[in-house]
Order: sequence, then C-alpha cells, then structure tokens
Amino acid sequence: MSIPVQLRDSVRLLGAGGLLNGFAFESRAGGARRALLKNGTELEVFDLDELFTGERAPSVVFPMPWPGWDWGVHSVSPDGTFAVFSGQREVRAVAADGRTLWQYRHGCWDQEIGHPHTGDEQQVCRGSEHGSCRVSDDGRLVWAHVVDPETEYDELWVVLDARDGRELARLPLDSVTSGSHHLSHPDGVHMALDIGMGQDGILLYWGRWDGEKLTTWDLNETMDRILMDVHQEHAGFLTVEHYGQDMTLHALDGTVLAEGEPPEAEEDEDPTCWDWSCGFVDADTVIGSTTEYDDEGGDPRHWLLDARTLEIRGLLAYPDGPVDGFARPLGDGTWLTYDESTSTLHRWSLAAPPAAS
Repeated sequence: MSIPVQLRDSVRLLGAGGLLNGFAFESRAGGARRALLKNGTELEVFDLDELFTGERAPSVVFPMPWPGWDWGVHSVSPDGTFAVFSGQREVRAVAADGRTLWQYRHGCWDQEIGHPHTGDEQQVCRGSEHGSCRVSDDGRLVWAHVVDPETEYDELWVVLDARDGRELARLPLDSVTSGSHHLSHPDGVHMALDIGMGQDGILLYWGRWDGEKLTTWDLNETMDRILMDVHQEHAGFLTVEHYGQDMTLHALDGTVLAEGEPPEAEEDEDPTCWDWSCGFVDADTVIGSTTEYDDEGGDPRHWLLDARTLEIRGLLAYPDGPVDGFARPLGDGTWLTYDESTSTLHRWSLAAPPAAS
C-alpha cells in the first residue's frame, strides 16, 4: 500500500544533516525540539518550531570549549541558559557568554594504553572514542558517560548536579565504547544510555535518580539493540536490532510489547533490513527506513507502521518521488528529511484525505 505525504515547510539550514544521521537533535518533555549544530568553533542552537515559522537566527550560540575535539554528544539546558559539553577528558558546563560554569574531570577517551599527555592537560589526543551527556528535562541534573579518572580505562555512568558539576552517583559499566548517546523519557524521571561498541554490539541502560539513590536497569543480557525513540504517550521505548533484523517496542523494564519485521524484498533484491533511523511520528504511528536496503544502496524507502503493533501500514509516497536519506520523526505528526545538495530541511506530514464530494 502506498501512503501519500505532503510537504509542510522547507528551510535552508547548513549542516542540518546531523539531525537525521547524527546526534544534533534534542527533544524535551512538553514538545520543545532543537537542532544543536556545530559551526566552526561554536554550537548553534535552533528552535525547530521557530525555524519553520521564519526565525532563521539561532536562539543561542555557545563557544565550543576544546579546539580540535570533534567528538562527544552535547546537551543544552531546557531554558537555554547553559550547555554541557562531553569532552575527551572532562565534562564542561558553559554559559552563552562563554564563561565556564564548572568542570568534571575524567579519564581520557583515547583507548591507547599509556599514551602521553603533554602540554595543556586538556590537550586533544588522537582517537575517536567518545562519551555523551544530557541535561535532565527539569534542568537539575546532568547524566554523563565518562572514563573512570582513577583507572583511566574503566567506564562510568555518572549523575552530576547541574549547578556545580558535583558527582551525586555513579554506575560502573562493562563497556569498551566507540561512542554513546543519552535519551530522556518524557515522564521527566527516567534517562537512558545507549553505548555502541562497534562489532562487539550495543549496551542499553535505563536509570533514575530520586535525590538519594540511583536505580538502574541493565537490559543487556538478552539484547543487542539500538535505542531509537520515546513518546510521551508510550511508557516504554523503541529499538532496532543491531543489524536491522527487527524493530521492537518495549516496556520500560525491557519487556517486548511488539515486534516489526522489515518489509519483504522485491524479486531479485537482497533481503531488506531496518536501518537505524526510525521513531514515533505521533502516538499512533512509527516511521521506519530501509534507505540502505542492499549493498549498493538504492532509492530510499520510508515506511509507516502502527505504533502499538509495529505492523507495516504502507510505503510513504513523496510528491516528487523518493527523497534522499533518513527521516527524523518529531512526535507531533510530522517528520524531517534533508537534501544535502541544497542544504534544505523539509518537514512532512501525511497528506490530507480528499474532501467529500
């Protein structure tokens, strides 16, 4: 079944491809959605709703702390007054005027044992391994994935006080990370950490901090799954199997609620698999992508699924034919695509049904 879609808005925005194929997208409980885009030595923050209503300037701009450090997943406070950067050897909170608010030092993400640190102790070393951080939706906490400063090798998940960077709790991790990202649940309580370890798989944790105790769920005994999305009307979360074999809806404790198999391949095509771009269009529907469904690529394919059963409803049909790349759902009935050739961000929705005659 083919499902027609309509273009809602378009805006030219350099570097916005990171919204779809990176970690430049940050959403908040209550509907706030932002683009966090690196531009030279600055992090530009755009409110997506304002962007599509004509405001082309970033809502706030933060100076990047470390020249030469291009990794890490960063976060901006809900009120936009400060950003928290995940560096190679520290987590740093920075005000919009460039003032350092606090620093949390940790071990180096460069996994080369015994490599020298010379000159400035925050000098960037070779290597691309990185952690991530996330400001909680109430702005009071910073959750961060770091290297243990004592062992310089073991990894930790820490909870920091957003006011001063003081460590409140830590969880030792059994990971050797390539990279990670956080995702806060719209319930305002739970935070997730997704750790990629290359061919060694994926680790996924959920946690909450009640002011006195850190409680965590380790979901890795039987899982090798990439955390994809959450929605305020779903208590759980959405994942894709490491190699795209299925898409799964879970309860918060990891219990499987529904599984969605990738669409069957057409004749003479390689078997299809989900790629890692999927999420909630709204409470009732999920968008999934088989953009790279064979070894040679091919036309992008975006599919609409039932959000509670993950049954495929149909293939999305764009007005001018297939679009390039992934889709980024916004949870409000719309989703984004990005045209790299024109640096244009497009916002889509399902086409309105024809008027009754």
